Amino acid sequence: MKTIRVTDVILRDAHQSLLATRMSFEDLAPACADLDAAGYWSLECWGGATFDACIRFLNEDPWERLRQFKKLMPKTPLQMLLRGQNLLGYRHYGDQVVERFVEKAAANGMDVFRVFDALNDVRNLTRSIEAVKRVGKHAQGALCFTLSPAHTVESFVEVARRLEDLGCDSLCIKDMAALLKPQPAFELVTAIKKATRLPVHVHCHTTTGVTLVTLMKAIEAGADGVDTSVSALSLGTGQNPTESFHEMLEGTGYSTGLDLEPIVRVRDHFAKVLPKYQAFRTQTVGVDTDLFRSQIPGGMLSNLESQLKQQKAAHRLKEVLDEVPRVRADAGYPPLVTPSSQIVGTQAVLNVLMGRYTQLSGEFSDLVLGYYGATPAKPSAEVVEKARKQTGKEPIACRPADLIAPEWKQQCEKALALEGNNGTDEDVLTAAMFPRVAPTFFKTRFEGPKDPAAPQAAVESAKPAPQPAENAEEPTPAPASPFSGRTRKMAFVIEVEGKRHEVLVEQPV
Repeated sequence: MKTIRVTDVILRDAHQSLLATRMSFEDLAPACADLDAAGYWSLECWGGATFDACIRFLNEDPWERLRQFKKLMPKTPLQMLLRGQNLLGYRHYGDQVVERFVEKAAANGMDVFRVFDALNDVRNLTRSIEAVKRVGKHAQGALCFTLSPAHTVESFVEVARRLEDLGCDSLCIKDMAALLKPQPAFELVTAIKKATRLPVHVHCHTTTGVTLVTLMKAIEAGADGVDTSVSALSLGTGQNPTESFHEMLEGTGYSTGLDLEPIVRVRDHFAKVLPKYQAFRTQTVGVDTDLFRSQIPGGMLSNLESQLKQQKAAHRLKEVLDEVPRVRADAGYPPLVTPSSQIVGTQAVLNVLMGRYTQLSGEFSDLVLGYYGATPAKPSAEVVEKARKQTGKEPIACRPADLIAPEWKQQCEKALALEGNNGTDEDVLTAAMFPRVAPTFFKTRFEGPKDPAAPQAAVESAKPAPQPAENAEEPTPAPASPFSGRTRKMAFVIEVEGKRHEVLVEQPV
């Protein structure tokens, strides 16, 4: 009987997907002993938006959270999600910063690094994977799954081969939008297993309602591991329930090897604390098979609705939804995952309200000019030329990080000048990734964790006013208007995993 390796994501992706990443360590800690005793291959507990939520909303030091997880779960490998050259932010960081982050994450207790790039540009993964291997930890290279003319079984297999060549210990098919149907999963896993010698892990969300079957077909094709979440925090935009997956394998020749008794205790614990987080629970519930046609994830859809309401144009939502696939094609078919989904969505709104590509957001210009990396297909030559003229930037074909000067010394100087900084590399990294949020956190850290469910927290999270981009050094000025005469500035808000980024554009009046 083959044992399927199970990674439970209840300590990270589950509450990020369903509760806006607001779960406090105080409510996570009581479940750790039982999670550690259940027999998981790994427990995902860090990365993604958890780092930002800790310092922005919870007044928790994310590095201390990691250290505590390691103490509470010494038997089970801890896992994180890392955005390659972006680390946990949304810009590319210099190689020194990437290497130092991996070193410190490993030193503080991280064992498995799942590394991905939004465009599947392997060049953006090279330094982080090399850093993981250098510190002797498990490097899991991820392929972001999506559907487009540029994405074929062969193209995904090529990415898998390149990740193996980089020294990855395992691979992950990352289906962030629940688009991977059962038979395509069977075919993709079969091809990757044939082309590489690495274990294959499958990560699926459940928005479309088909992915528990997807996991079964992937296993039949040779997949070695899957992601699940204890049922109290599962389904909807989250993941498949651990208990359901365990029971599904009965009589199939496969087994999870998990002990359900401690998992039931984990389920009961989170069921008790869930009401505390009602203000943060996602409104995207149930099943949405329209996603297979639109490929617009629920979070992206809600952001588009919000942008249109701000411009008093909610009635034009259908036009925007029709425009999204056209913009995605013009941009070279990027997977609609953070941050490309928000970049494409915002440009679709601009096109509908202002005319097609009369104004490009700075992020969209950077995307088509290559500053995020190589898109799966070539962007529209016409759009590239408009981006070049608007920004004054030239298209690039190199690895974007090659253009970043060494910045570790500069980041150290900035961080050490902040009140409350403790002088560690960890604090330097926190300030480097979140330069607008970290100063306030350093000043208030001594006060201890805040109650995420306090009435004021709920009020603050619901405010419509945009917050500055936490990963930006300074706000980027709005580009000069291509029109003559009077203009008005319009603010569009890109919401990425609960964090708001303001994009300023100008419109003739």
